[in-house]
Amino acid sequence: MNECDHNRTLDLDVSQVQVFFYDFENNFNITYQIDSAAHGITSNYNLDVSRKLVFFVPGYKSHISKKTEELIRQTFSNVPNIYLIIIDHSAYTSARGGKIESYERSVYYTYYIGTKLGKLLADFHAKGYPSKNIHAIGHSLGSQMLGFAGTAYTAATNEKIWRITALDPAGPCFSNSLIDDQIRSGLAEYVEVYHCNSGGLGTTSVLADADFFLNKGNKQPPCHEGFLPGLGESDAAKCSHKKCVEYWVRTVHVPNWYLAWKCDSYEHFSKGRCAGNEVTIAGYWNPGNATGVFYVSTGMFGVE
Repeated sequence: MNECDHNRTLDLDVSQVQVFFYDFENNFNITYQIDSAAHGITSNYNLDVSRKLVFFVPGYKSHISKKTEELIRQTFSNVPNIYLIIIDHSAYTSARGGKIESYERSVYYTYYIGTKLGKLLADFHAKGYPSKNIHAIGHSLGSQMLGFAGTAYTAATNEKIWRITALDPAGPCFSNSLIDDQIRSGLAEYVEVYHCNSGGLGTTSVLADADFFLNKGNKQPPCHEGFLPGLGESDAAKCSHKKCVEYWVRTVHVPNWYLAWKCDSYEHFSKGRCAGNEVTIAGYWNPGNATGVFYVSTGMFGVE
């Protein structure tokens, strides 16, 4: 069992968070520590504030050199009219002190990192970047950080980030915590959550404007325990948890890749009882006008 601490009174230092900025169209990238990032980037580069700013925050035990970050870089490397920022918070969320201790330590820093991320985005706003062009995407612990980032951004600007996309927000230490400690509706103009390992490494909470459950939302088809040789329960959970990023990035270049049906339960969805219900697009091209709980079957497109 994790002993969770969401103390917000300590003013912990998170100045070692790294900000990686990419302009693929002009083959330009630059890195700063978080406190100097907005000033450094805007001082050294003539930002086109009409472009969308894609802001990605990874999860626990992440690092800029790992596969998830590379997948995000590759996915957005040929998307026109965007800038990409990837956050590396590994100085505070790496595997120090053993499995349980390091996760508890990471949760301990989540509020402070998230608040600093919100202030970073507010600094960009102060230099002319409009809220309507900011799309913040988080995975796992990064999704929960974006909840705090949204709050800090609004406090500084009196506006909201255009969209927060939360990919399987971290569950341990969050699913049963206070609502104020979780990603939820109201922290951006539109908040969407994608559930892939709900009840495992992902949250069970349904608090967003739209919650999408992929393949029931708890286990993904290639990841079932015992289905793949050598895949135990813990590995199966990690596999499903990571699948949320893989599924979502597929939609960046294929707008209608996944359709989602509004439905009361997976049982009703799987039996076709929601076929006549509201339908929306899940993923990067979600129009942002649908609210409620939706179900998606990735197998409908022959891919898992």
